[in-house]
Amino acid sequence: MAKKEVKQKSIEETLWQSCDKLRGSVESSEYKHVVLGLIFLKFASDKFEERREELITEGQEKYVEMKDFYNMKNVFFLMETSRWSFIKANAKQDDLALKIDTALHQIEKNNPALKGALPDNYFSRLGLDKTKLASLIDQISEINTIADKQNDIVGRVYEYFLAKFAIKEGKGKGEFYTPKSIVNLIAEMIEPYQGIIYDPACGSGGMFVQSVKFIEQHYGNKKEVSVYGQEYTNTTYKLAKMNLAIRGISANLGEKAADTFGADQHPDLKADFIMANPPFNQKDWRSESELTDDPRWKGYDVPPKSNANYGWILNMVSKLSENGVAGFILANGALSGGGEEYKIRKKLIENNMVEAIIILPRSMFYTTDISVTLWILNKNKTEKTVSKGTETRNYRKREEEILFMDLRQKGEPFEKKYIQFSETQIQDIAQTFHMWQTDVSTYKDIPEYCYSANKTEVEKKDFSLVPSKYIEFVNRDENIDFDTKMKALQTELKDLLAQEEQSKTDLQNVFKNLGYEL
Repeated sequence: MAKKEVKQKSIEETLWQSCDKLRGSVESSEYKHVVLGLIFLKFASDKFEERREELITEGQEKYVEMKDFYNMKNVFFLMETSRWSFIKANAKQDDLALKIDTALHQIEKNNPALKGALPDNYFSRLGLDKTKLASLIDQISEINTIADKQNDIVGRVYEYFLAKFAIKEGKGKGEFYTPKSIVNLIAEMIEPYQGIIYDPACGSGGMFVQSVKFIEQHYGNKKEVSVYGQEYTNTTYKLAKMNLAIRGISANLGEKAADTFGADQHPDLKADFIMANPPFNQKDWRSESELTDDPRWKGYDVPPKSNANYGWILNMVSKLSENGVAGFILANGALSGGGEEYKIRKKLIENNMVEAIIILPRSMFYTTDISVTLWILNKNKTEKTVSKGTETRNYRKREEEILFMDLRQKGEPFEKKYIQFSETQIQDIAQTFHMWQTDVSTYKDIPEYCYSANKTEVEKKDFSLVPSKYIEFVNRDENIDFDTKMKALQTELKDLLAQEEQSKTDLQNVFKNLGYEL
């Protein structure tokens, strides 16, 4: 008999299982800040010790306590009581939580780039079980975050943990994380090679991380992008700052966590690329009299206060540069809403802003199982030639066209109840989109997958952007042989009835043998 193959667990998986066992009565929403804060501390400490050894090896011992000699290499300076070795040595002490809070406070104080990034007095306030906190320190001590620079161990652990915490928190929560395959798809479609990248609802910063990965994978230079974002929730704002700092991504997330509509942190920004997954169908995002003359709505109707979807769209439109492109996720209702939403959508179409509408499969998000749409807006759909990394792309004129795609038949199972795109599927979808943008003689409409509509067709559909109104539906029932199908059903039902009769007989015999004949 062949032996069952044992699947080797990844470092991330092993560490997650160990850490999760120590969670006890602490909610996932709180525990993630504990674990991710400690992983950040371990990473900062490993980098500090590496640089310290480097200075000693170079015969510059006298500089090992001078922070400028660390900052010049993009390494955070850590006082002795902020280093992991100190925390580990004091892991069995009663005041461990206070020592961790003090260490994080000192790191932030000594490194202006981390201003507002680290958990503030968090560990002491939570009242964590001392033994479990000490065990967690032991678990995290096992990761050498800089051992394998090629494989970005700490980046992988961070990303894995963010996804797992989002799944744990489930519906109604976990909005800090956009599933990786969706972010990958947006990056492959809008191709953020260089310029300014902006996310108005940046969560834990996943869009930026994936943008930089995209640049690296396509042999671009990540120094050629500038990152701007904004996040409303203070704890998520800190997660984003830590997430980006771990990967060496410099970003401007504004002075503080703030509401994008009420306290725009980047009022004059013009971005080349916008990637976003704003909250779905946000109600009462402004009062009736608020933001009625906001410059972001200039040229359009004021978005209704009953739903923020079109507020998000116009915020992004107002921040696009002359050649800017935006890829963002919204609930499907925005494709056909009436009232002010209809007027704004009509104007966007008339202004040639809408490039593609892509409907995604259900169950891709951990926070909701509704079907959602990826919108691609493009301010310049004229004929032009653009360098994209190692490629030169010749865009055709497509101002009067919109590409509709339906991906509901795509995807593969993930974590039992979710769906994600495979890498191959992402490449295929992006290729279809780029082919349509550049070479219409090669591109072909495919039933149940894609359709290129002109503006006149969209106008005839009363400016609805629902893909099923354009993409051809295949009626598979019309080719079925009725007699063959009925005979198959007849056989199936005969078998079921025979099985039911047998079960009935077996049950009667059991009771009869027990002396209780039915």
